Amino acid sequence: MTAEEGHRGEGDDDARTDDAPAWHPSGRRRLVEWGVLLLVALLVAFVGRAYVAQSFYIPSGSMEPTLQVGDRIVVDKLSYHLHGVHRGDIVVFRRPPAENCDPGGPQVPDLVKRVIGLPGERISGSDGRVDINGRPLAEPWLPKSDSTSPFSAITIPKGDYFMMGDNRGDSCDSRYWGPLPRSYIVGRVVLRIWPLSHLGVF
Repeated sequence: MTAEEGHRGEGDDDARTDDAPAWHPSGRRRLVEWGVLLLVALLVAFVGRAYVAQSFYIPSGSMEPTLQVGDRIVVDKLSYHLHGVHRGDIVVFRRPPAENCDPGGPQVPDLVKRVIGLPGERISGSDGRVDINGRPLAEPWLPKSDSTSPFSAITIPKGDYFMMGDNRGDSCDSRYWGPLPRSYIVGRVVLRIWPLSHLGVF
């Protein structure tokens, strides 16, 4: 018996496994794993779009100069489940049935405007400004040269909001189709992601 043979003991069978090829999953198993990962990714994206955030395209100039035609924005769909809607928020909402300012134009499903009047407030337009409960409303988001055309006073019903575009001379908003029910609001605009030169937070 040689010295090499004399050193072989009970662990020799285990030692020989070091030279065995490493285990790899079969092609079929790997395909199933990738399929599951893809399904999970799609589910996360769907849930996120449905309940957390969604991107939108700006098709008109009703919110100029704040939002330009062609801008892409991200809407936070979660925060209004945690707190109320605030005056000055820019929101995306489903097109109300009474909105019919351009019957021959494309009927987009979602609109974007700014929240101006809150539930229970009396709102009106006079002398180029908006009045809330008889007092002028400060609107720092409007250019100083802009003015609001007169509109009759109304009391905003409970649960409704008065929406107006920043481009007061070219915006089909609550002055024409009335206050918007809270249930129509999709979410609050929080970010502009396109064009990159105008990337910003709201």
